[in-house]
Amino acid sequence: MTTEDQAPSTQRVIEQQLLTLYRRTNSVHVETSHGDTELDRSTYGILCLLDDTGPMRLGAIAATYHLNPSTVTRQAQAAVRLGLAEKRPDPDDGRAALLALTPEGETAIRQAREHRRAMLEQMMADWSADERDELARSLQRFNAAVDRWVE
Repeated sequence: MTTEDQAPSTQRVIEQQLLTLYRRTNSVHVETSHGDTELDRSTYGILCLLDDTGPMRLGAIAATYHLNPSTVTRQAQAAVRLGLAEKRPDPDDGRAALLALTPEGETAIRQAREHRRAMLEQMMADWSADERDELARSLQRFNAAVDRWVE
């Protein structure tokens, strides 16, 4: 057994906790599927982004999530087939298209987000407001650092 195994460094604990979080996000996602439409993770992510930002080009979605454009195209096609999103002409460039939520998509993502937030409220019921605020700030800062590193 190495010294590192005996006394985990902060980075090691963070790495372990990120792995645990990654594994548990799937169960959280499954448990938070709610409403008339069951959303897979990729559809949920795209719909959340459109809900937060409004219509977007597929290339911008791919860049936001650091994904290959062909991956986002397949995911967007699935959302369109489900009737949750639609392609619209880009008013700034007639050759391009924007992906936008349909009314059904707006309802589905609103229901899923409300359900997920209620579940998070239950999970963190014994956390103080300061602890929740600190987690939110830390996650935002971490995600910004990851974005800078990926770029």
